[in-house]
Amino acid sequence: MTTRQTLDTRASSLMLLLCLLWGLQQVVLKATAHEIAPIMQIALRSGVAALLVAGLMWWRKEPMSLTNGTLPAGLVVGALFALEFLLVGEGLRYTSASHAVVFLYTAPIFAALGLHLRLPAERLSALQWLGISLAFAGIVLTFFGRSQPGGVTLSSNMLLGDALSLLAGMSWAATTVVVRCSRLSSASASQTLLYQLVGAFVLLMLAALATGQTTIHFTPTVWASLMFHSVIVSFASYLAWFWLLRHYLATRLGVFSFMTPLFGMAFGVWLLNEPLEASFVAGAALVMAGVMLVSLRGVIRWPGRLQSRA
Repeated sequence: MTTRQTLDTRASSLMLLLCLLWGLQQVVLKATAHEIAPIMQIALRSGVAALLVAGLMWWRKEPMSLTNGTLPAGLVVGALFALEFLLVGEGLRYTSASHAVVFLYTAPIFAALGLHLRLPAERLSALQWLGISLAFAGIVLTFFGRSQPGGVTLSSNMLLGDALSLLAGMSWAATTVVVRCSRLSSASASQTLLYQLVGAFVLLMLAALATGQTTIHFTPTVWASLMFHSVIVSFASYLAWFWLLRHYLATRLGVFSFMTPLFGMAFGVWLLNEPLEASFVAGAALVMAGVMLVSLRGVIRWPGRLQSRA
């Protein structure tokens, strides 16, 4: 497998921009949910983005072979990608965008655990295990003892939405592990992304049809949202992500992951007037601190036993 690099200025700047875009996407999905169901919007954006990626590969004369050994892993990541966004779309029906983005971006924690079991280069240090412990403590805190202003216990629907968003984060983590530990590790970013986008389009369209979530009101806001999600998020940002994943260590990339929930919560409060409970904020802070600790190995040097030995 290709040797991955530690973070440099180019990767850091690109990850910061990606985190901002990914923090905004859940808010945009939630804001337009009354005009187009989230899973329908994600299905359509995946289809449009798949055409853009296929066009880019044709323009670059980049081969797309189904006989190069990547098809089995491609089918798996396509299904996992569809599952991730099915869970995101359903979760947004019940919980806030602020909650959804925090739970979705627990993915680096689960990815680190999966890669620890599969790749020697991604073994977890004592510091990273501390980060994982903090993150799981934060998840527990966000689920238990929360209340809305006035002492009203959060509804079971919101807790269901939060749980679905957490499962979406696990699906994303599983996708990362499959990409890193299969033939897709050496495949082009375009081919890997095309597998995922086609899988998401087909499976989410079927899910939308099966659940009756196909109604669309084509307002200017919906068109703008579809353009944002199709061209900027699903096409440009995902291509950039897979390029980063192929060239840099996954746990190093996660050093910026805590920024996405921060952006998501800020956009949710600012654009959607979503309330944030004090205990949820405290739990989210623990989760983000845990993600930072898991991702800091190799970025700074820690003394004594805390220093990475991988």
